[in-house]
Amino acid sequence: MKHIVTVQEAVTAFAEWLEPTDAELDAIDSEMPLITAEVELLDVQISLLDQPVTETDTRRLRRARRKVLATCLAVAYQASSVSEVAA
Repeated sequence: MKHIVTVQEAVTAFAEWLEPTDAELDAIDSEMPLITAEVELLDVQISLLDQPVTETDTRRLRRARRKVLATCLAVAYQASSVSEVAA
């Protein structure tokens, strides 16, 4: 029985070119409120998958969707104001 091995070098997670740049980390940080709102919406949607939807559940879902939209608008506005200052 022959053993199958890889011919390539092992790729480490600590290579410098794999790390995010400061600009990428700043972009993630500026979008974190939107990411959090989307996760909360997903939590509500998952909780409603296997049960009958009540009026309270409908309100929770609507509130989570509105929060995502409001946060998306705020992040977009913040990004546009930053790009205007940089220009």
